[in-house]
Amino acid sequence: MITHRDRAIIVDLARRVADIASLPIMEERRQMWVRHNRLERVRPMILVFPEGSWRELLPESVLQCEGEEARRIEWELRRRIYHHEHIHDDTPIESSWVVQKAITQTGWGLEARHKPSTEQLGAWAFDPVIKEPADLQKLQFPQVHHDPEATAQRLEQAQDLFGDILDVQLKGISHISFHLMSQYTGLRGLEQVMWDMYDQPAMLHEAMSILEEGNRRLVQQYVDLNLLSLNNDSTYHSSGGVGYTTELPRPDYDPQRIRPCDMWASAEAQEMAQVSPPMHAEFILPYEKRLLEPFGLNGYGCCEDLTDKLDDVFTIPNLRRISISPFANVDRCAEKLQANCIFSWKPHPAHLVGQFSPDKIKDYIAHTLQVTRGCVIEMILKDTHTCDHHPERFTIWTDIAQELAQSY
Repeated sequence: MITHRDRAIIVDLARRVADIASLPIMEERRQMWVRHNRLERVRPMILVFPEGSWRELLPESVLQCEGEEARRIEWELRRRIYHHEHIHDDTPIESSWVVQKAITQTGWGLEARHKPSTEQLGAWAFDPVIKEPADLQKLQFPQVHHDPEATAQRLEQAQDLFGDILDVQLKGISHISFHLMSQYTGLRGLEQVMWDMYDQPAMLHEAMSILEEGNRRLVQQYVDLNLLSLNNDSTYHSSGGVGYTTELPRPDYDPQRIRPCDMWASAEAQEMAQVSPPMHAEFILPYEKRLLEPFGLNGYGCCEDLTDKLDDVFTIPNLRRISISPFANVDRCAEKLQANCIFSWKPHPAHLVGQFSPDKIKDYIAHTLQVTRGCVIEMILKDTHTCDHHPERFTIWTDIAQELAQSY
């Protein structure tokens, strides 16, 4: 239950969000993303995701609501307002409030285990639960369940809270992303998977086959239970980017029953960053390609350097967005991509910590924009786990990027 006091706070914030979303610049941004996503070079597009830094930009101490659910809602509304006021990227602030259907799924029969760090934000270590080939038989295919009554209750509560202030939308599964290597290394251990490529390749192929089949069955269950929702809007796509497009859904789609071919999807294999292109092509890419094939538009990659693997990546069906990580060679990647796919560049987030240098940031961004003149490029600042408690650095970084984007 949300108290009368908390409700008043939320309603005031919701009105502010609705006002921001109605600004002409927001519709301009949406249309620019539509053109960008169909491979028109409108100009370099910019998105900023503070991620871990949000605890420094918008700490819980600023919240005024008392109830736990009310505080969650308040934080999200304040996040949109803060983004509009302080982060001048190309994010369209929307007046929609998405209610997620009550969807659950069983596990894979095994749960990843970690050895925790002794430091508060330190790195954990793998604690493998798959130790030999026979352990693969312990894996089970997940089963999906939808609770219509809980879904109806969620929708009713949101509609009652926001009334006609925000556009309350009901969605099922709208973000599709496959992470087979992440799943498996969590169970087997990253170092051991590296050894398996040499010592037990058949075991690794069997594991990938099981995970591919399990993920395929998950998608089929979403279809059978009619749980898929369109993501041709502000829905986050791949490892950065938004889904605004008029190419999806397909012309023959049924709005009451969404299919994979009406949607964006993506995959990544960051754990394969240090392996050779032939090993990447052997041990993970075929499994990902088959999973991505049914979808209308696809993205690939995250923080892994794909510079030497792009020829293989280009074989992914319906490929539209490729992640160019902070560790990639942007010059070589630009030569490869041209305007055939979105050059989803991830600038280095470390520039926001330590010795902050606007001049260094300007030179860094300018170089990439110079070599990508023939590309359809977007700048996605993410993985920013801290800004050293200097929120203004996001504003400075984005203003520099916008000034350069306008000139290119």
